[in-house]
Amino acid sequence: MEGKHLTNTKSLRGEKCLVVGSGISGIGSVGLLEHMGADVVLYDGKEGLTEAELRTKLPEKSKAVCKTGEIPPQIIKETATVVLSPGVPVDIPLVNDFRAEGAEIIGEIELGYREEKGRVAAITGTNGKTTTTTLAGEIMKAHWGEENVFVVGNIGNPYTSECLKTTSQTVTVGEISSFQLETIQMFHPVVSAILNITPDHLNRHHTMEAYVAAKEAIARNQTKEDICVLNYENGYTRDFAARCPARVVFFSSERELDEGYFRRGNKIVKASGGQEEELLDIYTDMNLVGMCNVENVMAAIAICEGMGVPMDTILSVVRKFHAVEHRIEFVAVKKGVDYYNDSKGTNPDAAIQGIRAMSKPTILIGGGYDKESEYDEWIENFDGKVKWLVLIGQTKEKIAACARRHGFERICFADTFEECLELCTQLAEQGDAVLLSPACASWGMFPNYEVRGEKFKAYVNQLPST
Repeated sequence: MEGKHLTNTKSLRGEKCLVVGSGISGIGSVGLLEHMGADVVLYDGKEGLTEAELRTKLPEKSKAVCKTGEIPPQIIKETATVVLSPGVPVDIPLVNDFRAEGAEIIGEIELGYREEKGRVAAITGTNGKTTTTTLAGEIMKAHWGEENVFVVGNIGNPYTSECLKTTSQTVTVGEISSFQLETIQMFHPVVSAILNITPDHLNRHHTMEAYVAAKEAIARNQTKEDICVLNYENGYTRDFAARCPARVVFFSSERELDEGYFRRGNKIVKASGGQEEELLDIYTDMNLVGMCNVENVMAAIAICEGMGVPMDTILSVVRKFHAVEHRIEFVAVKKGVDYYNDSKGTNPDAAIQGIRAMSKPTILIGGGYDKESEYDEWIENFDGKVKWLVLIGQTKEKIAACARRHGFERICFADTFEECLELCTQLAEQGDAVLLSPACASWGMFPNYEVRGEKFKAYVNQLPST
């Protein structure tokens, strides 16, 4: 396994660097910058946060200066590099002030990559990133060993916490969001993947064109020696193939391909050089449900084979792999009702996959934070499966109005998540399913989708079974 060592980075030793944001990404960045010998300032503009409180987030040995409130003009003038946490938009006045003074603006992924010594596989897409990244990571660990594979990025493990452990013999598998891709410069995976692109985060990116450009940036520094795995059935990713700098490998769940990976009936097939090989039966060889997961598995196979993992190892891991937590995750059967946690369905397209995976009459929980999404296609995909729609959060009236425009009237509202869950158990009858797949972010009611999903599972698990 040959590593790709990066040598064209500038030294940050003695440079003044500012980290914006004090979540796990920001704290990881502070630690790495201090290791690199930088003079670090940690800034968080959260209202009411004091510098003393900010200091408690750092290790005792850290010498970083903590700043809240307004940043002094002198710091803006002196700062050479600004490291943005993913939640910080690149176009806010604060960032523009640093940019105007000539500071380099990067993110945690770019910072971590600059200390990377091995090879990188990177995965993005509106939906399916976590499942595909986790599966690809498990496959690579089975081949190269747990100690030689690092799974990082948007999946919850900061790149900056792992990059110093890398060697010429290791592999890093990254789940990379559009927010993180906005701030890359040298980031260069040897295998990249764009699983799909559908409208999301338009409150951050403002236009679909900007969102698409952010996703496509994952392949920006690749060459024809590298591989980019793309979904043939998504218009944006299919069109990108013509201008992608890497060698493109397609996968398709809807049609047969002359080259690539595709579904034929209930089989996943590999086509290469005029030869075909049946790889898996999607019903007997997979524990994952839904066509979205068939696509995720094909993408993971393509990524791992592109990285050099033998097919026997790939298929062995796929056969044992179970759903990622919070993504169409089966929770329990209570009084003859199946409960599924799809809290990671934080946009309409992801939630469509949750509905498509259901085979029983479904009480669907929707609603949450408004990311300026449209819900028409989600409602259209109810396809007679949704028995009741129980709505919560900021978007409940917007979603209800959309549902009624499409002729769906069986709508209930809840003011709290607990009230919502009680209502679902009252509405569900034996033979039904209850699905938490909100099509919205959790912010406003929960700090993240994981907390939302955990509360759902805790509620379900305490219900009587009979």
